[in-house]
Amino acid sequence: MSATSTDLESVQQLNQARERIVGELRKAIVGQDEVIEQLLTALFAGGHVLLVGVPGLAKTLLISSLARVLDLKFNRIQFTPDLMPSDITGTEVLEEDATSGRRVMRFIHGPVFANVVLADEINRTPPKTQAALLQAMQEKEVTAGGQTMALELPFFVLATQNPIELEGTYPLPEAQLDRFMFNVRVDYPSQAEEEQIVSSTTSSYVPQLERVLDGHAIIELQRLVRRVPVTEHVVRYAVRLARATRGGDDAPPFVRQWVSWGAGPRASQYLVLGAKTRAVLHGRFAPGIEDVRAVAPSVLRHRVVTNFTAEAEGVKPDRIVADLVAGVSAD
Repeated sequence: MSATSTDLESVQQLNQARERIVGELRKAIVGQDEVIEQLLTALFAGGHVLLVGVPGLAKTLLISSLARVLDLKFNRIQFTPDLMPSDITGTEVLEEDATSGRRVMRFIHGPVFANVVLADEINRTPPKTQAALLQAMQEKEVTAGGQTMALELPFFVLATQNPIELEGTYPLPEAQLDRFMFNVRVDYPSQAEEEQIVSSTTSSYVPQLERVLDGHAIIELQRLVRRVPVTEHVVRYAVRLARATRGGDDAPPFVRQWVSWGAGPRASQYLVLGAKTRAVLHGRFAPGIEDVRAVAPSVLRHRVVTNFTAEAEGVKPDRIVADLVAGVSAD
């Protein structure tokens, strides 16, 4: 599949838009460049993101700022133990028509009817409520009162998890974790970044963010990513990397020692799709092996389930993924 001149121009436009988006976000966010890169990659790939980090790292501010820069409708849902599925999707209410006196059912849209949805602390609500959001993520539609309603595109879900509080939480099952394209770690800022954060947030400075793209442009750019060609060499490497997590006879010894369950075929798809998106964001119309390696930690870390031996030895999925990226041959 050869690139048209229009597609090549679109790649350059997206590369320039990426630089402008990052520039605007830096008005409100200090540091977190890698997190921003991963969010943009998932957005233009049409995937969803699970953000893992302790409180106070500006995750909500980052996501709301991104929605403003992209001129997208943003809703935040605070997940709590008593949250019901209808609190996410919406509910039907009985209303009386003032003119006719007839009573009719009217559906009131829930917060999931937005372009960017932040599911804050998704592991604090029971599985039944988690599933209401995850169905919308997968199908991009909501069924209520016997009626199916399509969600407005683009539809981008970012869920957060607090990794240090386990009491009163309902961890997402592996099958539901698989719905997220990326698992992105949000780390503490450096000392210089933290000093800058403190200086700006304790002053009267209010960032003025300018719009860079809109929903229609984002949908067109998502279609562009799908048209990006990928060589058999890159596909073969992505599949080999995902399959190496599964502990088969051809898997590295450390995988057989530490992994009880590996990544499924969806991981291979996301490795290639993420690589294509990353290449386009950087102004290239074809992904390489380095693009697959760059997205591999975010794609694989929540799809590798460690066993008791790994837990006893303090081995985390990140180490296993790093060893695989370093050891799996690209030849």
